[in-house]
Amino acid sequence: MNNTGVIDLVPVAMREQWASEGYYPDRTVYELFCDKARENPEKPAVLEMNGTTTYGQLAEAAARFANSLLQQGITNGDVVVYQLTNSWRSCAIDLACAAIGAVVCPIPLGRGRLDIESVLKRSNARAVITERAYGDIDYCDVIESIRPVALSLRVLIVNGAKPDSSHAAWNTLNELFENDPLTTKIKVNPNSPVRFLISSGTESEPKLVAYSHNAMLGGRGRFLERITRPNREFRALYLMPLGTAFGSSATFGVLSWMGGSIVLLPKFDVATAIEAIDQHRPSHILGVPTMFQRMAVAPELHQIDLSCLTAIVSGGAIIDKATIYRCVNAFDCRLISLYGSADGINCHNTLDDSLEDICRSVGRPNPDVCEIRIVDDQKQPLPQGETGEIAGRGPMSPMQYVNAPDLDQRYRDDEGWVYTGDLGCIDADGYLVLLGRKKDVIIRGGMNISPVQIEKLATSHPDVVSAACVPVPDADLGQRVCICLTMREGAGLISLSELTDHLRSKGLEISKLPEYLQFYRQLPMTPAGKVNKKLLTQNVAGLGKVAGLPNGEEYRTAS
Repeated sequence: MNNTGVIDLVPVAMREQWASEGYYPDRTVYELFCDKARENPEKPAVLEMNGTTTYGQLAEAAARFANSLLQQGITNGDVVVYQLTNSWRSCAIDLACAAIGAVVCPIPLGRGRLDIESVLKRSNARAVITERAYGDIDYCDVIESIRPVALSLRVLIVNGAKPDSSHAAWNTLNELFENDPLTTKIKVNPNSPVRFLISSGTESEPKLVAYSHNAMLGGRGRFLERITRPNREFRALYLMPLGTAFGSSATFGVLSWMGGSIVLLPKFDVATAIEAIDQHRPSHILGVPTMFQRMAVAPELHQIDLSCLTAIVSGGAIIDKATIYRCVNAFDCRLISLYGSADGINCHNTLDDSLEDICRSVGRPNPDVCEIRIVDDQKQPLPQGETGEIAGRGPMSPMQYVNAPDLDQRYRDDEGWVYTGDLGCIDADGYLVLLGRKKDVIIRGGMNISPVQIEKLATSHPDVVSAACVPVPDADLGQRVCICLTMREGAGLISLSELTDHLRSKGLEISKLPEYLQFYRQLPMTPAGKVNKKLLTQNVAGLGKVAGLPNGEEYRTAS
């Protein structure tokens, strides 16, 4: 146990083995970053549309903020929650906390009061850093309303103007970055937690997952090495919020481990993302399928030079074959499908995998980062080729779920394995094939229907850009299938019968055909950039009760 109270549930012998085999640097995030800054202080660390922050500038900003945190009473083991737009400030906060042994716990912007309250209470946060406002949410008001139940919270920091009517002692982020830099080296254990990753998963409240310096660097950071070319600068455009699990590799992987550069957007927007490619020439673009689907059909993408790109990296959700082909053609580079989660799972294609392998799998598991096995309902390993639940364990494995023994009991075991709730198999060639989530299965009249299977076939239609299948409650069959589509710009809407004819031509069984159809200009997205199936499910919940809408007819909307 350490000052945060977090316990490492991975057996000590396994951690020691990974360290002895060289997977862990056995140094802190801050130490490795400072090495990079001393070696190349003028190198760009963070590139934004309004300017560039060098390694030297970022190191100085982190040292100033670290000193400010100490003066505010934040010490080794304290948790700092922040909810900010993407910028160099997030990276500086990550590094400053790592310097003094504190733990960062970012929340993606867009999450509301209930999630913020849950995170502040579960993490026992001592400090919170927030935007003054975002959209129609006044985050200072939200934080102040939560303070009476967030008993550990002591330090309030706002990016922007202090609230006029507040009785709380707010600090401004800019003031704390103007302090004198930290000059005293603070001893920090590389096996202590440095970041809590947030995973919403299927729980009613966000899950917090504790990662040590070693696991973030030697686990999550190391996978980046396998997706770049030798002697090629690694410059990554992050389309998703840095506060997501997917975005965690920016500070800890690209900057501290790789010594590369990151390109940031304050918020994902197709036109701005394409402009960032043209202006900053990234080698890699990291995002989720919905983002790449929208960019691939944008005419502006074909008007810029894309020769800088080595690969686009798609994670957060399964990417379908049709989207893969569209993206490879549109971006004119390799595509890497990444299967990863905050819970401690990682598997991905490499630059050498064939397009056929990428379309059918997420690559071969790499035990140097995360060993993967497939288990049955009793958590026993299944033979190669059989379908079951995906479990993972390796140098990137997190320590535990934060203040959630029920989650540790449900998803962890005494040997350090994490059970994901995802379905898959290891095929004859050793590739991991994803088959969806156990809880996402739609059960129609006792038959299990995989939404992923239908979605992949639907997006093979030349006019369909993206698809999501969700259940509609039904008194007779339990659930029926509704498919939600976005169409290519300029394409007409297709009928339900036209869509089912297409699905049948691709081999889908009659018993799995969608019975309801909705159209969206854009599918709703979560703050992490994934399709918000929870909201879609709520939207379609009443379809089975709509008067004059017998099963088999389509129901259209333009949301």
